[in-house]
Amino acid sequence: MQLFYNPDITENTTQFSFEKEESKHIVKVLRKSVGDTLHITNGNGWLFDAEITIPNINKCVANIISKSKQQKHNYHLHLAVAPTKMNDRYEWFLEKATEIGIDSITPIICDHSERKVIKPERYEKILQSAMKQSLSCFMPKLNEAINFKDFIKQDFEGDLFIAHCEETDRKSLKQQLKPNQNITILIGPEGDFSTKEIEWALKNKFIPVTLGETRLRTETAAIVACHSVAFINE
Repeated sequence: MQLFYNPDITENTTQFSFEKEESKHIVKVLRKSVGDTLHITNGNGWLFDAEITIPNINKCVANIISKSKQQKHNYHLHLAVAPTKMNDRYEWFLEKATEIGIDSITPIICDHSERKVIKPERYEKILQSAMKQSLSCFMPKLNEAINFKDFIKQDFEGDLFIAHCEETDRKSLKQQLKPNQNITILIGPEGDFSTKEIEWALKNKFIPVTLGETRLRTETAAIVACHSVAFINE
């Protein structure tokens, strides 16, 4: 099954049209015609079956013929991850985390961050592509980049963790995780969180954790954390 994405469709939509780029892909590349069925999600859990009525390469029109609501996983995972120096590594994290199962992502700017500017439009496209590839009907929320200190001052629900590499008292993330919970995990930049940032996090009730015996890159640590949460909820 090939999945398309259209955030404007709701459960009350009966007919809609694709934008030019996607219309061209449907008609010219996939060679879809009148009567062919397409599968579309709006990223909010709905899966729609639509029948093509006008296979125009500039504006492909389709009618909704059926719909269903995909069941969401029974936890909420929010990863706050510092942007990596090499942007393609962060994009890799976004792709794989979406495939595994993540609900919310926040790029956090830290004391040791070498990259402080991101391209949210590019990141959104990565998330869309990964959602469609994994046949998920839930689009992860990409939040605006925010300074670390401002981020931890927010009100959070559920369990809070900060993964860092300092040789202090840390607990194993896998042993701390519980199923069916809201979870927020902080992952630092290449140079790790600063001592001051770790202290701020602890004062704001974040639990210090380790992700294993080896030192992990930022994007690898984020994926390990993401998979650990998904695994404990299987």
